[in-house]
Amino acid sequence: MTSTTPDRLPSVSLGHASEPGLTVPQLGFGVWEVAEAEVETALALAIEVGHRHVDTARIYGNERGVGRVLADTDVPRDDLFVTTKLWNDDHANARQAFESSMVRLGIDVLDLYLIHWPAPGRDTFVEAWTTMLELQREGRVRSVGVCNFQPVHLQRLLDETGALPSINQVELSPYLQQRELRAFHAEHDIVTEAWSPLAVRAGLLDDPVVSQIAASHGVSPAQLVLRWHLELGNVVLTRSVTPSRIRDNTDIFGFQLTAGDHDQLGTLDRGQRTGPDPDRFGS
Repeated sequence: MTSTTPDRLPSVSLGHASEPGLTVPQLGFGVWEVAEAEVETALALAIEVGHRHVDTARIYGNERGVGRVLADTDVPRDDLFVTTKLWNDDHANARQAFESSMVRLGIDVLDLYLIHWPAPGRDTFVEAWTTMLELQREGRVRSVGVCNFQPVHLQRLLDETGALPSINQVELSPYLQQRELRAFHAEHDIVTEAWSPLAVRAGLLDDPVVSQIAASHGVSPAQLVLRWHLELGNVVLTRSVTPSRIRDNTDIFGFQLTAGDHDQLGTLDRGQRTGPDPDRFGS
């Protein structure tokens, strides 16, 4: 397939708890499980090949490395969209945790701050959300959202604070299509963002349906699945430290899926998670 990566990757508008007109690049580069020693090289290459959206978190232990790349890159800060996250044991100290992340990242304004998990057994996520809304109103954060929230958690935010998140970052792949949650998002104008989009640990890229459709388009299974996410309207996070894969993961704009492709991929939903259950994790 001939490379047709656009000069500027497509973006999705963020509503709710966001500054007016804010958009997020639809293809992001995540640094989960990327060691501090590797994150600078990997992220610098990701930016070089066109990524403008980086996703980190306090618990990843690599915010300082991300910050060094942000300081060293020739790409203007305004052209980069930076996300980090509030960990479960910081819900009651969200402002302090935010300030610590900002020091590590070395930036003055964060583009997106997310509650990493609802951790419902702790019953502190509404308190954390209230503080995050304050940070957004103060202009310290351009947008605030959540990760791994189920409809019941989202509804509670709305009922108790009157405010919904701009985005919900959740595990999502053809093996875990989250149709009920995505319907809630669509009804309430919440952007869906996918982590573990390739379900590598579940063997998705070796699935014969995925392999067959990918071959029909002359692309890799990973490129096919990433394209599926984009066509659904999801923001999707890629992750790799391998240069060839970092490049390939941005080269997904030279083909389109057919209605039949979408139908076949739709049959793969198993409700299969590769990560924790949001109703139980972190409690």
